[in-house]
Amino acid sequence: MKIYLDDIRDAPNEEWITVRTVSSLIALLCTQEGHIEALSLDHDLGEGEKTGYDVLKWIEAQVFLHGYKPPKEILIHTSNPAGRKNMEAAIKSIYKISSKEK
Repeated sequence: MKIYLDDIRDAPNEEWITVRTVSSLIALLCTQEGHIEALSLDHDLGEGEKTGYDVLKWIEAQVFLHGYKPPKEILIHTSNPAGRKNMEAAIKSIYKISSKEK
């Protein structure tokens, strides 16, 4: 399964499932743990909404606290430079923590 989080843009092709909100994505992450091949995240998801970075913070906490198995690949498709930097750091942390779990 490949999941594409974006509030405006559609997934690049039919291999990807488009999800519009953080809460919808987290629900999928909970039910599909270990079955997510790739995750592509936008940062900004609308005024006052949670961000792609919030998803990564959730994954990071789940990996650290509960040994959650993160998606095999996490990509970023945001055009927000500050958001991208924070998201890249979170991804590195997720995979660092998950590699210690093994």
